[in-house]
Amino acid sequence: MKIKFGALVVEGRGKIGGQVASRNRAGSYLRNKVSPVNPNTSAQNNARSFLTTLSQAWRGLTAAQRSSWNNAVGDFAKTDVFGDLKNPSGFNLYQRLNLNLLHIGEATIDVAPLPSEVLTAGIGALSIDIGAGDAYTIATDAAVPTATSMEVWATPSLSPGKNFVKSELRLLEVFDAAAASPHDIKASYEARFGVATAGSKVFVQIKFVNQATGQASTTQQASTIVADT
Repeated sequence: MKIKFGALVVEGRGKIGGQVASRNRAGSYLRNKVSPVNPNTSAQNNARSFLTTLSQAWRGLTAAQRSSWNNAVGDFAKTDVFGDLKNPSGFNLYQRLNLNLLHIGEATIDVAPLPSEVLTAGIGALSIDIGAGDAYTIATDAAVPTATSMEVWATPSLSPGKNFVKSELRLLEVFDAAAASPHDIKASYEARFGVATAGSKVFVQIKFVNQATGQASTTQQASTIVADT
């Protein structure tokens, strides 16, 4: 549970006891904590395996290697949910960058890198047509940049009125450097979620990852109503 104190508590995030604090467009709120069903999917198992692998690998680093991560945290500070700049721990930084590298199929790194630019392309239109058009594509304004991979995250078919989808997004596919737009995600989408439902709403997010350092860009999002033409 994260709390920001003022004269009284002015903001909260996370859970404590049976309550979860968060915020939406209407303001801050508390809700009852609900334990999600664990379907124990292969994707979940892979994610847990990555985290276990990294935890074990951290313990196997030399003192000098761990020091490199502990000393680098100031170079990788991030803004938290309250807008305050926070440094990660050395382990958190090691885990964050190497988890990004594992997601895109790159080797992990033992020594903290110097911060580098993450090259990106702009997101364009998402198009899903399950009729005669039969295509699932996401456009970008340029090919995937050099020494960079593009992660594509997507949701299953959702209600057309739904707009908050953070918990629904799943890693769908990774496109390597030089992959040209539009990017065909039909096979990976249907393998993960099945055929999209006509009239439903699907969201896609893209994120770019530096293949050498594991640094990631901010996410970009697009959505579409599934057509059946």
